[in-house]
Amino acid sequence: MKKTILFLSVSLAATTLFAQKLTTTSATIVFDATTSKDALPKAENKTVIAAIDTQTGTIAFEAIMKSFTFSNPTIQEHFNQEKWLNTDLYPTSSFKGKVTNLPNINFQLDGNYPAEVEGELTLHGKTQLVKTTGTIVVEGKKVTASAEFTIKLLDFGVNESAFTSGKVASEPKITVIAELN
Repeated sequence: MKKTILFLSVSLAATTLFAQKLTTTSATIVFDATTSKDALPKAENKTVIAAIDTQTGTIAFEAIMKSFTFSNPTIQEHFNQEKWLNTDLYPTSSFKGKVTNLPNINFQLDGNYPAEVEGELTLHGKTQLVKTTGTIVVEGKKVTASAEFTIKLLDFGVNESAFTSGKVASEPKITVIAELN
């Protein structure tokens, strides 16, 4: 009897712990480096791993850089080359941070919640602090998190020649969308 009660207690605790972490392997990141000279440097990666802990506000994303797809194969090739993001040497990018206004978000109640996010973005082997605002939408058991922000490629050690022609923005817009459950 004691073993049964212990087993049920451990099972219930484990279920509660797992319910706190929402994940997906199909989040989307859009990398938009378009300029007035060229509308083609825009890519999408739909295979991003993402997680959020609803109790602590910890949030994390990881993207395989070669999974970004461009409409123009030449631009995709340049994106992956050594002079640009050098995806052979730096195969992933990641973000690890926290929702800083977590008490204002109720993951148990449907609604749109503004989210303040702060953390470290690692790209091209360099890590920088990123602060942005986003939205967390709760609909039943589905949670969608989204945010937009810009980065300075020079801050991440990307070779300046990648954007000096004006065909690629030196401060691309990054859009993140994750449906978590």
